[in-house]
Amino acid sequence: MKYFSLNKQSPLVNFKEATILGQAPDKGLYFPEQIPIHAPDFIDQLTKLSKEEIAFRVMEPFVGDVIPADELYRIVSETVNFQFPLNFIHAGIASLELYHGPTFAFKDVGARFMSRCLSYFSKNQSNKITILVATSGDTGGAVANGFLGVEGIDVIILYPSGKVSPVQELQLTTCGENITALEIDGSFDDCQAMVKAAFADDDINAAMQLSSANSINVARWLSQQIYYFLAYQQWEEKTAPVIAVPSGNFGNLCAGIMAYKTGLPVKHFIAACNVNDAVPYYLQTSIFKSKPTTPTISNAMDVGNPSNFVRILELMNHEYIAFNSLVSGYTISDETTIQTIREVYQQNNYLLDPHGAVAYAALQQYQQNHNNAAGYILETADPIKFPDAINTAIGVAPKIPLAAMELFTKEKRSIPMLNEYASFKDYLLSR
Repeated sequence: MKYFSLNKQSPLVNFKEATILGQAPDKGLYFPEQIPIHAPDFIDQLTKLSKEEIAFRVMEPFVGDVIPADELYRIVSETVNFQFPLNFIHAGIASLELYHGPTFAFKDVGARFMSRCLSYFSKNQSNKITILVATSGDTGGAVANGFLGVEGIDVIILYPSGKVSPVQELQLTTCGENITALEIDGSFDDCQAMVKAAFADDDINAAMQLSSANSINVARWLSQQIYYFLAYQQWEEKTAPVIAVPSGNFGNLCAGIMAYKTGLPVKHFIAACNVNDAVPYYLQTSIFKSKPTTPTISNAMDVGNPSNFVRILELMNHEYIAFNSLVSGYTISDETTIQTIREVYQQNNYLLDPHGAVAYAALQQYQQNHNNAAGYILETADPIKFPDAINTAIGVAPKIPLAAMELFTKEKRSIPMLNEYASFKDYLLSR
């Protein structure tokens, strides 16, 4: 498998090179030269396969021959060594719970897969790899956990000060060792812009080997396909599901569409957004406009200019009508999010986090106009990460499990930084 830059000005690379570089030299995102198609018997046999075998079969064609089969099987086995239950909240709407990993968020999958791939690749590298990652909430903790203690790799996480939840902040600021957290006086989009600027900076690239752990990285992005297949393995309805995806930087939905293109049965996708709704606006108007970020209670989705939108356009061959027929976009307010958490908890005894609630509300709206087509939401984070929102919705904060309580005994360690690229560049060059 070869990968090309969506800016079309860089040479083809293999999976190893695309993973290490993160972003192409022409500043474009990498995209597979061909989309592999799974044999029909693979889909038919999903219920009989282990999740490790499914993960291996999903990722093998994208990785190619740069990782031996036995090593790749080990990597995916460590990636999916927790549960991915699909639980029906009530008839017609199920929840794919993606928060049973070590940092209670769906991004554990992509971060664990990528960290283990880079660990394998770095064994033969003389230069240390520096991972730059911007986070709007969950990415930072997942990446910190996935890369903690990995030899030959340093991780620098940029996060917006005051705009992540207490658990999220502790997860990315208490690791130490090879993990450094930079607390930026700005928004997620500001953090992401600084990371992108560093990748485009000749001075920095001459001084260090950079890679990214955001979903712009193919290893992060493509491995998220795995849990869509694990969901279908558990799907017992007669028709293919409608899938509602909480969407911010759009790596998650982009992975779902890739899974669909490789042969996974899907009836329809829903891009469930909060008020940061550049993509729903595009789906309604055919015009894409990035927007300044608006803070919300579903903070991991507070992205005004989603990086992976260009990949989705490529997946859809830049055909607006085809895109619009496969994906619907919905904008859900904070007020509706709180109301949804409250109603689902009272009526179904199921506790949603704010991101899952956005997806649930969007799926519910879609079903009202589409004969209650059965579907599921991606529940992307444990409600314990959002105590203020949960307390507002149901009158009591969620009980924090022992695994998370330990975080509150640790000391936060972050480096405050102004929202200016010059300060960030000076910091990187001084390391």
